[in-house]
This record gives sequence, structure tokens and C-alpha cells, in this order.
Amino acid sequence: MLGRTGALSGRCRFELQQCCYLSSSVPPPELPRLHYPAGSGSRKYRMGEEAGPMSPAQISRILKANEYNHTLPRGPASHGVLGFHSNMLPSNHPGEDRRSSATCLPGRGGVLFGVFDGHAGPACAHVVSQRLFYYITVATLPLRMLAELEQAVEEERAVPPLLEWHKYPQDHPDGGVSSFHSLRNYWQERLEDKDEEEEEEEEEEELEDDGRVTSALISAFRRLDYDISVEAQVHLSMSSPRRLSLPGEGLSLTSPLRVALSGCTACVTHISNGILHVANLGDSRAVLGVQESDGSWSAVSLSNDHNAQNPDELQRILGEHPPSEWRTVVRHDRLLGLLLPFRAFGDVRFKWSEEMLNRVYETRPDLMSVVSEAVRTSTMHYLTPPYLSAQPEVTRHRIRPSDKFLVLATDGLWELMHRQTVVQLVGEQLTGLQQQGPIIPGAGTTLGGLQRLLLERKGRVLSVLEDQNASTHLLRHALGDDGYGSVAPNRLAKMLSLPTDLARRYRDDITITVIHLNEVDL
Repeated sequence: MLGRTGALSGRCRFELQQCCYLSSSVPPPELPRLHYPAGSGSRKYRMGEEAGPMSPAQISRILKANEYNHTLPRGPASHGVLGFHSNMLPSNHPGEDRRSSATCLPGRGGVLFGVFDGHAGPACAHVVSQRLFYYITVATLPLRMLAELEQAVEEERAVPPLLEWHKYPQDHPDGGVSSFHSLRNYWQERLEDKDEEEEEEEEEEELEDDGRVTSALISAFRRLDYDISVEAQVHLSMSSPRRLSLPGEGLSLTSPLRVALSGCTACVTHISNGILHVANLGDSRAVLGVQESDGSWSAVSLSNDHNAQNPDELQRILGEHPPSEWRTVVRHDRLLGLLLPFRAFGDVRFKWSEEMLNRVYETRPDLMSVVSEAVRTSTMHYLTPPYLSAQPEVTRHRIRPSDKFLVLATDGLWELMHRQTVVQLVGEQLTGLQQQGPIIPGAGTTLGGLQRLLLERKGRVLSVLEDQNASTHLLRHALGDDGYGSVAPNRLAKMLSLPTDLARRYRDDITITVIHLNEVDL
């Protein structure tokens, strides 16, 4: 699907696959499963019976099951990125988080990274993680390249790939559910509006940033959400109380209706020529790790949470609905008392008309039987939809020499760790501060205090040696933190040994990508 991959070993080109699940009767492939070494059959739990203690090797095997490292070639093609470390640790089964990373090949190029936090099932996050980067690429490409792309498709010639994917093989299958026809409609509409863009494109190479990337990111997010909604409506129009579903149609995790009824947040960064843009939708976060002149580390937030804890976001929601709804539109810090994030892809039960939603409940009982329980019933106080937005908040930042890395992570990490702690841990691992120099005790240091300092440093050094991947390093500390900056093995083992039906009470799915930055020679 207009892409190629550079995962783990070798590169593999993919031919153009014009697939659209609106018109295809062949069900797409099932979603792949992440590794679940703990709590999924490898260990047994019975009432009154405790499992044996986990060994350090078992702990590391679980933590590293989904880790991935990638180094980008030095030079202009890296756009200010040295490489990245990524990892995922599911709590739900199947896991609802997804991640993506890719290099934009045509045009001005750039590198894209994203983390996607699904809810009410993994379907929406899975589809968005596959499709969003194509939409961003189409939104940022010069019109002349879109015209060449359209001509190649019309003439049935080979189409050069738009993206080179950098991914762990278990993340998702190549191609998959990406809807070519919807993407093509998007670039055709851009070509129809070419008169408005031609003047900007003539000067784009001289312009540092005229807001084009910001506008493109917003457009791509909104258009993909629109297409997800339209595809589901078309699919629904083919349903009727008298019509029997095709075999497996309602159960498929990539059914357009199932994708639209579930939802996901997204935190995406686009890096090109030393300029970093973060487009955020929901409550995942982007945090910049900055090394100050004295060697200390500072955490700089490049995103805002879109939930009730953000006063500006709360006022935005209230301002979009009449005063008569102010007591019901946000209840218990949730949208209509149900949804924590105030912005997300999918979740059409907060966007469609009540009439349209009732039609889903009436005509697709087969689908209602397999979706999340929260989706099966109508929403109270549903008076003036839409209530949920898919418009991202975009932040622009020029990479400086002191900007060493960017952490993208779903809310599962931030619920366990403060951003300053996250940056400190990655920074110390990056610089190797734990291994530098002797400890010089102060005047009031006792032997017991000195022994404690030595043991703490020993633990941190061993942790760094164990985890060459910065995201795995963060997972280990997030789950095993002893309150003093070290990892308590017993606590870590207990957190990883929880059965899946209990683990969700203690933590969410966690997905982390640490992007190592490098100043571009301008």
C-alpha cells in the first residue's frame, strides 16, 4: 500500500494494493497479537495457590518481548533524528495500544512517529496506526507530485512508495486495511483546490515554516476521521434487519462499523529539516528531554492533555453546547459521563446523530454482541452532537543542540511516572552518569548512608546494562520503582505476574517511543 518496510533486516518493496473494504466481500486478515508472556497461559493462577517467584531472566524476557531499536543513517535524510527505541507492554488482552514509525520518501521528506491508545477495543487504534501516516504524507506533498501520482494510477503504472516503515514485525501486517480509494479521494480533492495552494508551493523551499505542516497535520487527522465515519455509514447502508451478515463480517476486528464504534487517541510527531511538530489528540503525551549547560536534565512538555484536568479544554467543550447541557456534557470528569479524553478518532457514538446510532443498534445485533459493553447501549443526555472532536492540537519546535530526545508515550506511562522522572531516567542512561566517578561522602554521611548510596548506584548501573533500549528501561522503572529511584525486583515481578483480568486494575497498556535527536547542519 504505497509503502515499504525496513523492519529488523532488509528492505522489502510493496506493490500498490488498491484495496477498499467498502467494496470488498473478502474479510481482511485478523489483527496480529502482541506477545503476552505473562498472564496469558504461561503461568497458572488458582485461588489459594501462589505462583513461584519470577527469575530476572523471566522478567527481562517479558519486558523485552516487544522492544525495537532502529538507527537512522547520518546526514540530511535523518532530518535531525539519530534513531529511536520503542516498546509496548499490554495490559488488556488483546492489547489496545499501537505504535508507528516511518520515513516520508517523496517531497521534502521527514520522519514520522506515533503512539495510539485505543479504547472500546483495538480496532480503531489498529486502523489509524496503519493509515494516518499516508494521509499526512498526502497532505504535505507538493501538488505536482500528487498530480504525478494520480497520473500513474490512471495509467496503471507502478507507483513509487510514499513511506518506508520502521517497525517490529508483530506490530501489524503490511498493507492490511489501508483504504486506497479513500486516500486517493483525498489527494484528488487537494488537486481540485490547487489554485489556492500553487503560490505557496512555488516558495515552499525557501520558507522555513509558513504553517503548511501545521495545516497539513490538522487536515490529515480530520480527513482520516471523516473517512472512518463515512466508510462505516456506507457499510451500515448495506445492512438491514432482513439482511444476513456475510460469514465473519460482524466479528471482524477491521469491520468499518467496529472501527468507527471503537476509538483511539493519537500523539504524532513529524520531524523535517530540524523542525519538530507534535500533533496531539487526547491524553497521550510528547515530552522533550533537554540537557542544560550544567549537565542537569529538564522536561519540556510539547503536548497538552485533552481531558477535564485541562481548564482550556473543559471550557472549549462547554462553549460548544448550550448552557442547558453544562451539567451533563461533562460528568465525573468524563464526556457525557463516559469517555475520559475529549478528543479522539472514531467513537462515532459521540459524533453521529441519534437517528444514525439507533439504526446501528437495530440493524446490526451481530455487531453489538462482540463490541465493548460500553458501546452497546445508547448514551444519556445525547442532545446536540457531535460532542467529540478529531482536531489535533499542533506544537512546533526547532531542534536545538540541547534537545537530546523526545518521549512519546500513551497515558499508561504518565499515570505511573512524572515527566521529569521519565526524562531523568532516559538522560542518565543516555549520558552514563551512573557509572561516572567515585562517590564523595559529605561531612555528615554515615557508613549506613554511604552503603545505601553505593547500593542505589549499583542497582541503577545494573539496570542500564540490562536495558540498552531506553523504552524498556522506562518500563522497568515504571513498574518496579521502589520510591527512591531504583527498581525493587519483588515489586516488578508481582506487577508482571498479575493475570490479565487483574492487571488492568493496576495499570493500562503502555507504549513508549524514545526518539534520539541530533542537530541538523543548516
